[in-house]
Amino acid sequence: MPTGGTAAGSTATDWRWLGRVGFAGDAAALAELRQQGRAAYLGRQLAAPPADPPELAAAIAALPLAAGGPDGLRQLRAENQRINQIADADEKQRARSELNRSGNELSNATQHRHLLRALRSPWQLREQMTWFWMNHFSVYAGKAQVRWLLPEYEEQAIRPRVFGRFEDLVMASLSAPAMLDYLDNAQSAVGKVNENYARELMELHTLGVSGGPSGSSYSQQDVQELARVLTGVGIEQANGPPRLGPQRQALYRHEGLFEFNPNRHDFGSKKLLGHAIAGSGFEEVRQAVALLVRQRACAMFVSQKLAAYFVADPAPPALVERMAGRFQQSGGDIAAVLQAMFLSPELEAALQAPERKFKDPFQFVVSSVRWAYAERPPTNMQPLVGWLQQLGEPLYGRISPDGYPASEAAWASSGQLVRRLEIARTIGSGPGALYAEAGSRPARVGFPLLSSRLYYEQIEPQLGPATRAALLQTASQGEWNAVLLASPEWMQR
Repeated sequence: MPTGGTAAGSTATDWRWLGRVGFAGDAAALAELRQQGRAAYLGRQLAAPPADPPELAAAIAALPLAAGGPDGLRQLRAENQRINQIADADEKQRARSELNRSGNELSNATQHRHLLRALRSPWQLREQMTWFWMNHFSVYAGKAQVRWLLPEYEEQAIRPRVFGRFEDLVMASLSAPAMLDYLDNAQSAVGKVNENYARELMELHTLGVSGGPSGSSYSQQDVQELARVLTGVGIEQANGPPRLGPQRQALYRHEGLFEFNPNRHDFGSKKLLGHAIAGSGFEEVRQAVALLVRQRACAMFVSQKLAAYFVADPAPPALVERMAGRFQQSGGDIAAVLQAMFLSPELEAALQAPERKFKDPFQFVVSSVRWAYAERPPTNMQPLVGWLQQLGEPLYGRISPDGYPASEAAWASSGQLVRRLEIARTIGSGPGALYAEAGSRPARVGFPLLSSRLYYEQIEPQLGPATRAALLQTASQGEWNAVLLASPEWMQR
């Protein structure tokens, strides 16, 4: 069993293991894994540099993302004020449409950045974890001002902390204007408390459903108390900093668009999960988050979600117990929890099982394009954006805050499989649109040759009799590619 990750003698499941660490393996990653062993390979992925490789960084730099962030939102507010003052109805409508177009363009660029990295970054585990945590701390681009805040949310709040301390990740999402806008905490104030974010912070982000499998046990009173703690945590107002009395000026916090306004905070004493929290301002928030992430229920909830996504659904109980133990012993060190999971005998058993994890739409699309176009990574991400939309898992498109599910039952319907076949046919037929500039005609690109040496070494031995028979009956390379990418074996990780 290769749980120790010795360098010599890679196993038949190493290829599948790479498909869990990343969206799909490639020849370079397999060679590195064979040379170093799993533990060392994993260690390098966990120590990935924050910067993108130069070529990828250049592609991202060309995207129209500069309009996001604080400056973008301030421009949005100014433009909204200007539009509201326009008297002519037709002119007002045109201006409103143009503003919406700009917002959609920014949201699209954010999706393209995410997909470029998922396809082209050698640091695949970072991209997997960015996807995972963006789904865990999900926001919906279509609500309020969220699409204008998305670029900053992913780039500055989530992505730098995917391997760090879970508490830091929670605090970063809590301080992110995208989350505060999406879950309405920006409007929460003493005397007008909004419980929406407090409830999701406990139920979806840290402890799990009260009375659920994580073992959490909290009451509606705890939700209300946490909501009081969070009053005043919001977004910079359009009219500038608030007027504060001398005693509250030192309590005011402001960074980018994030703002803690003591004038809106409930300074009364609170009691959360049986612990007293004295009214002190933003320090209450730090105390509350530290209290939540120290709970065993939090360790169990996070471990269950990670194991269900990467290993098996339902997650193996013994593995979840060990991961939760590592979570608590390490102070919520995400990298330590991932090491326990990726080097576990439970993952090895899952890799050897006849039926493995079913790919969700994002994994299916990204792994298929990575495999088909490894030699020439696509430059136009818009087809991928459309495919994810068709498959029901668009980036930043989950309306409810619970994120997309990881279970096979959510994605294995007959309608889903028909759409996957159509997408497999498009990918396998050499779509020039993947290399076309916006507004230009698709370039002429031939069929990708999926029947490579790596295919015969790693994928062909995994195929069942039905898939082999179907491949033999194909009449062209494009048809052969489509059958492979739509096969039951390719649908599994």
